[in-house]
Amino acid sequence: MSREILPWRKIESHKIADCKVFSLERNRALMPTGDANRAFDFYVLHPSHWCNVIPITDDGRVVFIEQYRHGIEKITLEIPGGAVDPEDPSSQHAAARELFEETGYVADELTFIGRNHPNPALQSNFCDTYIARGAQQICEPTFKGAEDIKIRLVEMDEVPHLIASGKITHALVLVAFYFKQIHDLKIGTPKI
Repeated sequence: MSREILPWRKIESHKIADCKVFSLERNRALMPTGDANRAFDFYVLHPSHWCNVIPITDDGRVVFIEQYRHGIEKITLEIPGGAVDPEDPSSQHAAARELFEETGYVADELTFIGRNHPNPALQSNFCDTYIARGAQQICEPTFKGAEDIKIRLVEMDEVPHLIASGKITHALVLVAFYFKQIHDLKIGTPKI
């Protein structure tokens, strides 16, 4: 017999840490049964919302970036992206800003192709993905802070091989190319 999954009720919430890129909260929640003996603690990270963009040049190449990632202590192959800052009026604006800051590229139009929740078990944020067709470099990138990025142009038909070979492992990049596939097949845009 099937039963409906119901939301839990948060009964306590305490901020544990406030770091530069996220805050950490401990929440105590009751199972939907309402039994006070069935309350548990959950830890939730609250980072900014994120965005990323698949920039495609007029000749069909994808603008990738290589950068060192401290979490895995390796250099990764990614698409441009980052945090949606408080002063950004939208995630689309943030995606265009990140594209320009990290690569010096611009595009006339960014098309929304999907939203995902990077890790809903632990995080409260989402990541919006865009395609930027007709991307062109108008200047060198303007790195801020601790960014050290190298631009790499990749033929579109090489991307699946880079994924299959383990050269692209960033989950948000993998999701972005899955959204692109859905978009290209005209199945639709995932609902938000």
